[in-house]
Amino acid sequence: MVEALAALAVLLVFSVIGTATGRHRVVDIAWGLGFVAVALAGYLITPRHWLITALTVLWGLRLALFIGWRSRGKPEDPRYARLLAGRGRWYPLVMVYLLQWVIVWFVSLPVQVAQRHYDGLSWWMLPGVAVWAVGMVFEGVGDWQLFAFQRAGGHGRVLDTGLWRYTRHPNYFGDACVWWGIWLVGCASWPGVLTVLSPILMTWFLAGKTGKPMTEAAMSARPGYAEYVARTSGFVPWFPRRLPRG
Repeated sequence: MVEALAALAVLLVFSVIGTATGRHRVVDIAWGLGFVAVALAGYLITPRHWLITALTVLWGLRLALFIGWRSRGKPEDPRYARLLAGRGRWYPLVMVYLLQWVIVWFVSLPVQVAQRHYDGLSWWMLPGVAVWAVGMVFEGVGDWQLFAFQRAGGHGRVLDTGLWRYTRHPNYFGDACVWWGIWLVGCASWPGVLTVLSPILMTWFLAGKTGKPMTEAAMSARPGYAEYVARTSGFVPWFPRRLPRG
């Protein structure tokens, strides 16, 4: 309960900021900070599972700081502009901030359960930390490569080098790995296994709902993008396919 209230407080603060500035893209910053709030609130209640708390906080802070730095001075995100166009005053609060709050609470269940059922460090946590680390590398490096590409004049073109040569969405793939890793760490205590729907939901959002599909729809008209799609893995990294010449 305390974890849910902590995340709600973060989302409500950012809803006020978004309404005051007319830039509801700030919810993307609140997304990472909501998970940080959940992890820290849970740790204050049961200050035992420092590992899963640290993994969650490091991921959430990196994401929030990067998005905040990347979006400084920019206008409203076109996604939110389309979603909120012509809607009532309370629509953003319900469909942007409160919806995000529910998702944050559900996806973070592995953290909440693990903090309450901590049985000490075990070897089972090692693969979880390894998967989390792979995810952090893919997400962090992928984000930075895209940012550097756009800053160098890559807007309107297709990034197909670095990690983007092996997957069209290294940042989304990394995000999914982070939460599968956190779930594995939580599985060191048996109730953590029951929270498997949380990383499944996060992966579904990233690969099948709001992440990959929306990004690719926005990029589909770019020159060379169809060829990039044809040769590059859509989510899980793999070597590029050779296209027939013709």
